[in-house]
Amino acid sequence: QVQLVESGGGLVQAGGSLRLSCVASGNIFRSNAMSWHRQAPGKQRELVAAITSGGNTNYADSAKGRFTISRDNAKNTVYLQMNSLKPEDTAVYYCACQRCKVLGILGANDYWGRGTQVTVSS
Repeated sequence: QVQLVESGGGLVQAGGSLRLSCVASGNIFRSNAMSWHRQAPGKQRELVAAITSGGNTNYADSAKGRFTISRDNAKNTVYLQMNSLKPEDTAVYYCACQRCKVLGILGANDYWGRGTQVTVSS
């Protein structure tokens, strides 16, 4: 099976920090780009940050300067360091591998974790 497991969410006051982790199962190739998305109640899911296998990154405007995406390919784990959190960052955060190549599966598919809740209080 293909699995992405997020952790690190929780309740934090505005201005605080959290670090999210996403552990990818071993059959997900480390050459894949990985990304973080979030979805607030009543809103569509949006891209927060993405990182390629080579370390190139992209961020949503709302995340630039506050969030940092990184990865440890040896552990097949991607991280999202979130600083200076705001109440509007409150959402379920999802880890994704899009156009994802997996050992033993032909072609490419999108895979999503179950999400981790981040709540920022004022």
